[in-house]
Amino acid sequence: MSTEIELKLQLDAKNARKLAAHPLLAGHAGARQRLLNTYYDTPELALHQRRVALRFRQKGKDWLLTVKSAEPASGGLALRSEWEAPAAPGQFAFDHIDAPELKEFLENARPELAPIFSTDFRRQIWRVPFGESLIELALDRGHVTSGERRETICEIELELLAGRIADIFGLSRSLQKSLQLYPAIASKAERGYRLFRNQTPQPFKAKPPPLAADMTPCEAFRQIALACLEHFQRNEPGLQDGGQVEFVHQARVALRRLRSAIKLFAPVLPAEFVKAYDTTWKTLAGALGEARNWDVFLAETLPPIQERFPDHPDLKRLRAAARQRARRARRAIARLLALREYPRLIVEFTAAIYALNDAQPLSLKKFADARLAQHARRARKLAEKHATLTSAERHRMRIAFKKLRYASEFFAPLLSAKRLVPALATLGRLQDELGLINDHVTAEALLTEILAQRPPGPLHGWMAGRHVLLVERLPEALSEWLKQPAY
Repeated sequence: MSTEIELKLQLDAKNARKLAAHPLLAGHAGARQRLLNTYYDTPELALHQRRVALRFRQKGKDWLLTVKSAEPASGGLALRSEWEAPAAPGQFAFDHIDAPELKEFLENARPELAPIFSTDFRRQIWRVPFGESLIELALDRGHVTSGERRETICEIELELLAGRIADIFGLSRSLQKSLQLYPAIASKAERGYRLFRNQTPQPFKAKPPPLAADMTPCEAFRQIALACLEHFQRNEPGLQDGGQVEFVHQARVALRRLRSAIKLFAPVLPAEFVKAYDTTWKTLAGALGEARNWDVFLAETLPPIQERFPDHPDLKRLRAAARQRARRARRAIARLLALREYPRLIVEFTAAIYALNDAQPLSLKKFADARLAQHARRARKLAEKHATLTSAERHRMRIAFKKLRYASEFFAPLLSAKRLVPALATLGRLQDELGLINDHVTAEALLTEILAQRPPGPLHGWMAGRHVLLVERLPEALSEWLKQPAY
């Protein structure tokens, strides 16, 4: 088995033509190949569900059987386990697989294996010395096909042959100075499966980070931050394609979780890292928040108003203005993602995450206990005096509970499930109540903004009354949470 460390970057045909003339590649040109690949799976896609890719590859007259474990990728960087051996097309032999459980799984699946999709592309290779490393740069151009469906392939793969991961990012940054290169998160295999299923991109929700008790706090942060980055990147297609509602919501959640993680782990991170990247993500997070506010206003605030005041003369104007501002907010997101600085930010941030120093004597469990206790104390202090809180203090309490929930979800693998599950359920219900109040406060501000030239009327009175009702429901949820033991 070998471990493949590669960075994948997408580009268009114009930049692909410019790549060969780049000074860094001069004198390092290697082979040109045509690669034909057929990927196999069972009818139920058992391999795909296990994040395993199995393919036959034809290189000239030679055939190879390759098995890859498709580990999650972030910032375009993927670390995959790979097994490859000479083979005859269509004849499955797994003797070269040195992972017993995986080998047994493949042997059991063998009778049902059938072709699912294929890729056909031409590859040009350069072996580039950079920094302290030797890096293989491969430009792939062709297509992936499943049945009658086809997608174009135009991408670069930077594979670390020897040296440091940091140099892959260094080479990528150097190329990005003159070429438009975008970190790609979907592998060719993932795109092939999507074609086979005839699926369009779907909103992607957060997944638990793979933490272990023997990690250092810095290693744990790396896993959490990369999971947040993957969460965001996988929702990018829906942000660029008109800013669909759930994509916007999930992308916003991803950045909120990421910024919360940076603050949560701030005591063990370099101060310059915390300052730089909390600020860097703030602009994009703000644009997503603006779009999300208008989405909630249109989907959740206006319907009950319309039900209560079906003939109110301002409703049509209200809806039209809200839709216009929602579209404007989506265009702002698209403009930010279209900036040349955005793909560079993804590469820079991923590089900075991998460059963090892991050599820390602090136990992750002790660090998690201390940070959770601190967040819980802050939330409890505000919860115990909720009856006297101002609107601003109630907002701070909501943020405190949100940070506690994110921290609890991040550290979940280290905590007692027996206590954590009911605690998170209670915390979730409380957050829902606080979220409704916050959404309502935001909606009142948006309503006032849209109807700025009108004197307060029945709509404002109804909104104020509903706000009072929402606040009156809060003590019950707070009391339920306050009864929960610490976990």
